[in-house]
Amino acid sequence: MPSLTAAGLSRLLGEWNVGATPGYRELADVVRLLVLDGRVALDTALPSERALSEALGVSRTMVTAAYGLLREQGFLTGGQGSRSRTRIPRITPAGTTLFTGPARNNPALTAPGLAAPEGLIDLAYASLPASGEVVHRAFAAALTELPALLPGFGYDAIGLLPLREAVAARYTAAGAPTTASQILVTSGAQHALNIILRTLAGRQDRVLVEHPSYPNALDAIRAAGCRPVPVAFSVDARGGSHGAGAAPAWDMAALQAALQQRPRLAYVVPDFHNPTGQLMPDFQRRELVRAAAAAGTVLVVDETLRELNLDGTGTSPVAAFSPAVVTIGSLSKSHWGGLRTGWIRASEELVQRFAAARTSLDLGGPLMEQLAAAHLVRALDEPLPARLTVLRESRAALLELLAGHLPEWDAAYPSGGLSAWCRLPAPISTALTVIAPDFGIRLAAGPRFGVGGAFERYLRVPFTLPPDKLEAAVLALRSAQDRLDAAPQLRRTLKSAPAVAIA
Repeated sequence: MPSLTAAGLSRLLGEWNVGATPGYRELADVVRLLVLDGRVALDTALPSERALSEALGVSRTMVTAAYGLLREQGFLTGGQGSRSRTRIPRITPAGTTLFTGPARNNPALTAPGLAAPEGLIDLAYASLPASGEVVHRAFAAALTELPALLPGFGYDAIGLLPLREAVAARYTAAGAPTTASQILVTSGAQHALNIILRTLAGRQDRVLVEHPSYPNALDAIRAAGCRPVPVAFSVDARGGSHGAGAAPAWDMAALQAALQQRPRLAYVVPDFHNPTGQLMPDFQRRELVRAAAAAGTVLVVDETLRELNLDGTGTSPVAAFSPAVVTIGSLSKSHWGGLRTGWIRASEELVQRFAAARTSLDLGGPLMEQLAAAHLVRALDEPLPARLTVLRESRAALLELLAGHLPEWDAAYPSGGLSAWCRLPAPISTALTVIAPDFGIRLAAGPRFGVGGAFERYLRVPFTLPPDKLEAAVLALRSAQDRLDAAPQLRRTLKSAPAVAIA
């Protein structure tokens, strides 16, 4: 289980004692916000009262009172003689504080499949429509090549050679020399992660994840019977991650401390991280590779969003720093989710193991899609300039709309990817998500991006829609928040968000 030292908690607290309320209450309030924001993971053991009082230079009585208040509020467990651990309470309509997982059957949020009900603006997705002409042309070319494959059986657990060669060439050109035998073609990035988990992780194995992280990856880790080990980001939406020259969002000290627990795998999204849009610089990539190697942890890197580099900042693939890195790639974000084509890059030995494990899931991907994907990968840069231009315009429009209509929201500047991670003025993410359909929008609540209910003060807002739709969506968000502000009891009675699928 994760734990936090007195020095570590003191660093996270910052300037907490401003004198607005009694000291113990101020201390409790800031610790509570750290838990709600996800900067202190759930089930983390806090330092002892004596150790924290010494680190903060305050009386032990003050720390004891703060911890006591947090226990009363349902944010801490434990008591005399045992270290207190963080948790998230839920307030029921009857006023009883409970600790529960996410609700699963909220009719305000669930819908068949992934698509939003007709008439709703969908902000639960962070995906683009197809790069139409380019995709169509690739399939037309693939259709002419398909007859050559028809005499075969059609099963290929590793993937068609032309596609594997094209993907390998992309990695080699980016600075990570790769052969076709190091590539396994999959039915998308999620399929790739499931194969990796099935091959390399067992039940109850620990898997390090960033906090927040991609919800479907967290679901896959849990479904495999593994235990996610969350490591909090240090994104400061109010200035610490705004554009060039800002401090990196990844807390390397926290990552290295978590790796000392020797998790079996570490799943990271260093390229325009989902949901925050942050980019890990090369020096941190080197540090992460070294730390994972020292811990004997397999580093799994999701590069699904790597091509959506809106500010043109250059970085090397993490695989360029170590042959032991396992990389996931996909065409779903750069071209179209409907292609269902992804890949794993790893050592030849691991690729063979992945292929053997894959046969319990399927016997190979559709050949027509792979033929088309080979054309798309070989000409990967063709549709990107126009798509990136549109995304930059939409990003600028969204940030301007949020600043104008929701100035109390803090949106961390995303240097790439498809979404902005917004810090809300209060822990209302789930409440907003529940009432959002009443205002014509569908949202993905902040806790879907965390472990155990964190991130009630955050909301992911994609900028994949055109500016006019984004304006309508932001105005709807303004109206939804106004409703909550006018009826604060809604915050206490709305249940936690269900585990709906999110792209």
